[in-house]
Amino acid sequence: MQIPARIGGRAVSADEWIEVLSPFDGAPVARVPALGADHVAEAVAAAEAALARGDFPQMRRAEVLERAAELLAERTEEFAVTIAREAGKPIRDARGEAARCVATFRYSAVEARKLGGEVIPMDGLAFALRYPIGVVAAISPFNFPLNLVAHKLGPAIAAGCPVVLKPAELTPLSAIRLVDLLVEAGLPADWISVVTGTGAAAGGPLVSHPGPALVTFTGSVPVGRRIQEAAPHKRVLLELGSNAPVIIEPSADLGRVIKAIKTGGFSYAGQSCISTQRVLASHEIYDKVLDGLRAAVATLHVGDPLAEETEVGPLINEEAAARVERWLDDARKAGAEVTGGERCGTMVTPAVVADPPRHLDAYRQEVFGPVITVTPYADLDEAIALANDSDFGLQAGIFTTDIGAALRAARELEFGGVLINQVPTFRADQQPYGGLRDAGNTREGPAYAVQEMTELRFVMVSA
Repeated sequence: MQIPARIGGRAVSADEWIEVLSPFDGAPVARVPALGADHVAEAVAAAEAALARGDFPQMRRAEVLERAAELLAERTEEFAVTIAREAGKPIRDARGEAARCVATFRYSAVEARKLGGEVIPMDGLAFALRYPIGVVAAISPFNFPLNLVAHKLGPAIAAGCPVVLKPAELTPLSAIRLVDLLVEAGLPADWISVVTGTGAAAGGPLVSHPGPALVTFTGSVPVGRRIQEAAPHKRVLLELGSNAPVIIEPSADLGRVIKAIKTGGFSYAGQSCISTQRVLASHEIYDKVLDGLRAAVATLHVGDPLAEETEVGPLINEEAAARVERWLDDARKAGAEVTGGERCGTMVTPAVVADPPRHLDAYRQEVFGPVITVTPYADLDEAIALANDSDFGLQAGIFTTDIGAALRAARELEFGGVLINQVPTFRADQQPYGGLRDAGNTREGPAYAVQEMTELRFVMVSA
C-alpha cells in the first residue's frame, strides 16, 4: 500500500519510495514517498502562505483541537493497530499511547483558549501580548509515533504556528493519519505539511531552510547537537536522551517497587527516553531487590506486538537489537552478571545487569532496549551522587517513606523531573517535561510548549 505525503493540502508522491517494515517480522506495512529538499521548500512556502493569510483565529484553533480529540477518542483502536504494526509496540501499550494523544489535544485546546496577554503596571496603558513565532519545523522520533507528534502539532496549532512535520522514516504512518484527522476536524488543509523522507534528504534541508523560525526535535543527542549547529539563528527545542535512575531506600515497599520497575524498565522493550535503566538499591536491600527483579522480569511475555498477552515486543530494527546485544556482551566480559539478554533478530529478552562497572555503555549511555542495571549504594549521599553522575538529566525517581529523604532528593537530584515513590518512566502529558545537560533544553507539555512557540510583544500607549 502506497501512502502519499501531504504538502500544502495536497497528496504528494515521488519517484522513490521508503518501505515501512514491521519490526517484529520484517513484513511490509506500507510505502511512503522519499522526499527531498525541493519538497521541503514547497512545504515551507505553503506554511508561510498559511500564516500570512491570518484566517485561523484563536477560538477556531481551540475548536479544531477539541474536535480532533473527539474523533481520535472514537478511533483509538485503529490508531493503536497502526502504531503496533509500524513501531512494534505491544498493542496494549499502543492503546495507551493513542489515549494519551487524545489528552494531549485536549490540553492543547485549553491552551488555545487561554492564550492571551497581561497588563503591565505603568503610568498610562501598557500590556504584553503573545504572537506566533512563525513557521515551526517539527522532527519526531520513532518510539512514540503518535503522541510525540501530537506534542508538537497540538501546541503549534494552539499558538497559531503552521508546521512542516518530518516524521521518523521508520514510523511515518501514524503521523500522516493524525494530520488527516486534524484536517477532518477543521484544520486548514495547508496548515500542516508532512514531508516523509530520511534525515539526510528531508530533515537536514528542513532544519537549514531559512523559513522556519523554530525547530522542535525529539531524538538522539548527536542529531540534536547537529541541529543546533545547523540552525544558530533559530529557536531550537531539543528533547534528547536519558539513562533514568531510580533510588530505592531501605524503607521502600519492595513489592510495589519491583512491580513499577518491571513496567518502567521494559515497556516497549525499553525504547523510551525515560525508561527506567539505572536501579540504585541500598546495600541493606540490594540482594532482595536484585532477586525480586530477576524473578519479575522472567515472567514478562515476549512476542508479537499484536498479541494481547505480549508485554515486550521487538526493538525497532536489527541494528538496534545488535547494539544492545553488544553492550550486554561487553558487560559480561567486564565481569558483570547478566540475566537474560539473548537476541534473535530484532527480539532481545529482558536483561538484568548486576552491579556493572561504571564505565560500561549499558550503565553510562542510553540503552534504549530492555535492560536495567542494579547497583548497590552505602547511603543517600552516595545514591544521589551516583544518580547525578551522568551526562543526562531528564527524570529520576526515589522510593522512600522518609519525607526528609524525599525532599532532599527533590533538592539535590539534578534532573528536569524528580518523582517520589514512582519510577522516572512516568509522564503526564500536561506536566513540564524536559531535562538538563544532554537530555535537552526545553520543557514539553502544551502549556509550556505554547510559550516556546510564541513571542512576547510589549505594547505601550502614550497620551
